[in-house]
Amino acid sequence: MKGMSGSGVKRGRPPAFDRTTALAAATRLFWEHGYEATSIGELTRAMDIKPGSLYGAFGDKKSLFKEVVHAYGRSPVGAFIGTALEEELTARGAFRRILREAAAVYADPSHPAGCLTISAATNVTVQDAEVATFLSDLRNTNLAAFETRLKTAQQQGELSAAANPRALAAYFAAIIQGMSQRARDGATTTELTETAELALAAWPQTQG
Repeated sequence: MKGMSGSGVKRGRPPAFDRTTALAAATRLFWEHGYEATSIGELTRAMDIKPGSLYGAFGDKKSLFKEVVHAYGRSPVGAFIGTALEEELTARGAFRRILREAAAVYADPSHPAGCLTISAATNVTVQDAEVATFLSDLRNTNLAAFETRLKTAQQQGELSAAANPRALAAYFAAIIQGMSQRARDGATTTELTETAELALAAWPQTQG
């Protein structure tokens, strides 16, 4: 019979897998365990694909991880910082929203705690330093966006001339990264919200 081998097994392409579902499974593993501690075997089991399919569809582990991070960055969980910077009319409103949303997102039990781009490069070896640099560059892009928004706020008079946009941007970046780690250590949204409110108290007072 056409399309049948002598053993009666149909030939042809194997069943296609759902790329979105597979990426979601990989995202959870990388988010929970970090890049270095996540093995190809764990990935293929979680993604329900064979190693050959993983390499064929995503390239190597590093390429898969980068695709995971980019997809995470486009998701509501990963994009809330950029969304707040774009949508809020004032810089203070943007950072208030970022910090409060970080408190809710990082401790949300529906997904691994913290932020993927902050935590996934823990214990990366020298051989995979490119991964650490990749994530560091993403975090520094956020830092640059913070500084740009704060400089604009200063030019528009929302921040006083005495304020230091670079230092303020670094301060908020450090708070956000610390909130991510506290969430991974078990901090609740309540605790993280308290941290967020304390951080907002450092906002420079306008000169009267």
